[in-house]
Amino acid sequence: MDAQPTFDEQGLIPCVVQDARTGEVLTLAYMNEEALARTRETGETHFFSRSRQELWHKGETSGNVQKVRRLRYDCDADALLALVDPAGPACHTGERTCFYRGDMDPAPEEALATLQRTVAERKSSPNPGSYTAELLSDPPRIGAKVREEADEVARAAEGESDQRVREESADVLYHLTVLLASRGLSLADAFEELNARRR
Repeated sequence: MDAQPTFDEQGLIPCVVQDARTGEVLTLAYMNEEALARTRETGETHFFSRSRQELWHKGETSGNVQKVRRLRYDCDADALLALVDPAGPACHTGERTCFYRGDMDPAPEEALATLQRTVAERKSSPNPGSYTAELLSDPPRIGAKVREEADEVARAAEGESDQRVREESADVLYHLTVLLASRGLSLADAFEELNARRR
């Protein structure tokens, strides 16, 4: 970091924890100087519990550690952002994220992460009658479907309605997600490739 974080009067700084691969916010926790130092040293998140008044290593007992890819701070250096690879749920309730209550209507930006998780579930525990599981069991068909859907979105773009372009684009994204999963890859791998090309 090129600036020193600013801790509050209790010696704490809030840290937003975000999934580095999907962009989903997982939790909000607090760090003191020691927690931040241990996070940097170990590459896994450490926090300070305000209720227990003690340092804790996320996942130490549950195994749901969070490997830190990047630490960022805001413009005033009084809040941190930890981009992590989570090994399991972030919430002590067993939920993937601590933010699982309130207005839970899916936002458009959550669609790909939700889709990836669904495809991963179908791959690990195929449901009879699941189209996704059916595709995953027939890799050549997945490639053919990506080709077919890409052609359909191109044709829609040439003269069909915006709604048809939306629908066919969704089909391409779905089948591409399944294709990547069949190869043990994810959309994040494609995103990393895009980022590498900007350099």
